[in-house]
Amino acid sequence: MRSAVPLALAALLGGCTTPERAAPIPAPPPPSAVLPAPPAGPPAVSGPVLDGSGACTGPAPGTAAAIEPGIGECDLVRLKGRPPTDVLVGEGRAGREVQVLYTEPGAKELYFFVNNRLDRIVR
Repeated sequence: MRSAVPLALAALLGGCTTPERAAPIPAPPPPSAVLPAPPAGPPAVSGPVLDGSGACTGPAPGTAAAIEPGIGECDLVRLKGRPPTDVLVGEGRAGREVQVLYTEPGAKELYFFVNNRLDRIVR
């Protein structure tokens, strides 16, 4: 009787032990014919720029005739005729960002540059 029990048990379980099939792996999407362009880096800074002390890193081009949006950092110093009171140089989302402070009699002027181009003036 002992030998009959394992045989009966094996016969009963034999139908239950079918190998399980793994779920099919989905195929990867086909490669796109046009790949998206990598994000562009900040535009290159051209011309001489101010360092942290307010000095130009090269000769000012001298092309600007007035303080207006778009002039370079060194053009501002040349047009003002004296070094700035303070300069803050950093990197932002748009690239090189510089704040130039001039303390005027009775007022302060703050010039904001992005990539060596005057962006705005706060008086």
